[in-house]
Amino acid sequence: MGQCRPTAASPLSQEIQSNLLSADFLALPKTELHLHLEGSLQPETVCALAAKYGVPASTREVLQRYAYRDFLEFIESFKWVSSLLRAPEDFALALRHLGEQLLAQNVVYAEITLSVGVMLLRHQSAEKNFEAIVAAAESFHSRGLRLNFVFDAVRQFGADAAMKVVDAAERCASKTIVAFGIGGDELSIPVKEFRPVYEKAGAIGLHKLMHAGEVGGPEEIRQSIELLGVERIGHGIAAVGDPSLMDLLARRRIPLEICPQSNIRTGALAKQLGLPEAQIEQHPLPQLFRHGIPVVLSTDDPAMFHTDLRSEYENARRMGLQEAEVKRIAKMGFEYAFINANDKVAFQRTGKTTSALH
Repeated sequence: MGQCRPTAASPLSQEIQSNLLSADFLALPKTELHLHLEGSLQPETVCALAAKYGVPASTREVLQRYAYRDFLEFIESFKWVSSLLRAPEDFALALRHLGEQLLAQNVVYAEITLSVGVMLLRHQSAEKNFEAIVAAAESFHSRGLRLNFVFDAVRQFGADAAMKVVDAAERCASKTIVAFGIGGDELSIPVKEFRPVYEKAGAIGLHKLMHAGEVGGPEEIRQSIELLGVERIGHGIAAVGDPSLMDLLARRRIPLEICPQSNIRTGALAKQLGLPEAQIEQHPLPQLFRHGIPVVLSTDDPAMFHTDLRSEYENARRMGLQEAEVKRIAKMGFEYAFINANDKVAFQRTGKTTSALH
């Protein structure tokens, strides 16, 4: 078995000097609203979990898995990484490591997506896993980081499996579960098949999210809004190809959760642009933002995409956004978070919430 060593591939493992972001901006409290727990596992954590279960894996091998030519290759790597989360204490470990990473970036509020659909597929207890995650999250609240959660289904698993994720959220009955969403292969099953699932999610008080317009077209975004009542769109970069959809997003104030490095690493941006590969400067974030569409900036699967939140704001500057614009985007993270109005204000002023963790 290969050895696990800390790697410099992660921006979190080193202090990065940059003239793209001012000290004033870096000091601002920030949010993460599109962040998958499973995709936050740094190579050394993956190695530790692999060793626990007797799975051969070195840091180099993990990094090889953390390189993709397209979206489907990324999905395969995500499946492998998540297969090492087998017990409640594994999920707690992942959450503790992620919490430390977020604190180091001045993140004061995050909505962490949990792949509950994958847990159920593997016959794990979503309730026990979630109980361990929440217990691990509680220690961060007193340190200035509040964590809420999104229960996520996998699109290609189908509507029945997605409904089981909503049912699991209902059984957990926690105020920290703020939303239901669907990720995975958006080209696999039509949006309309999930209408009853989203109706149930809304009925039990969950906000509604959907990955759409990442590798799929603008119609995936439009249908998610019109058929499912989705309140935020995961990625949504395909909207740039449909001016009327851009107008709709701006008019209805429906945010796009933009994850630039993810779009590069999975080939999603290249696919949308019809190019063999794409550069960060070609990302449509500035065009979408300047059209009046709300945008929140996130990392998606930070370890798997070799990024962190600071790097994503640097990416936004490389695209041509001015500092005043990235400050506005940082503020939008609070405006479109699934927290109450008082906490939106309190977080931005002091970096602290007035609400208790439930």
